[in-house]
Amino acid sequence: MKLHELRNVAGAIHRKKRVGCGEGGGHGKTSTRGGKGQSARSGSSFRPGFEGGQMPLYRKLPHRGFNNSNFRTEIAVVNLRDLGGLGAEVTEVDAVYLAKAGLIRSGETSVKVLGDGEITRALTVTAARFSEAAKAKIEKAGGKVIVG
Repeated sequence: MKLHELRNVAGAIHRKKRVGCGEGGGHGKTSTRGGKGQSARSGSSFRPGFEGGQMPLYRKLPHRGFNNSNFRTEIAVVNLRDLGGLGAEVTEVDAVYLAKAGLIRSGETSVKVLGDGEITRALTVTAARFSEAAKAKIEKAGGKVIVG
């Protein structure tokens, strides 16, 4: 079979529904919009949850609590084992370098370094936050911790 021999399955192609073209077409008079009313008018639409003017359910139910999603600060997490896997020529690590290395997403600027794993060489690490264990291990290996 070749591309020019391909055919559509029977029933795959059909005429577009032509509304408002007279009674003989089957979709005349009200043009499939039913009788009178708001939904029969042009430009009519209802927002989600609209109940025709009746008090909607979402307004009847009580709303309680607090949602912190608008106010939370997203912090990217990096472990010492990840920093140990960076190239031997690296001496300074910050959020921009971590994004290039693929350890955090490119838009994330707030980074926390955790102490999971070991680090064997001196690195100057700049991050927003450090765990106590990570700070101790970096300084023990001869590195420097910069909070910023």
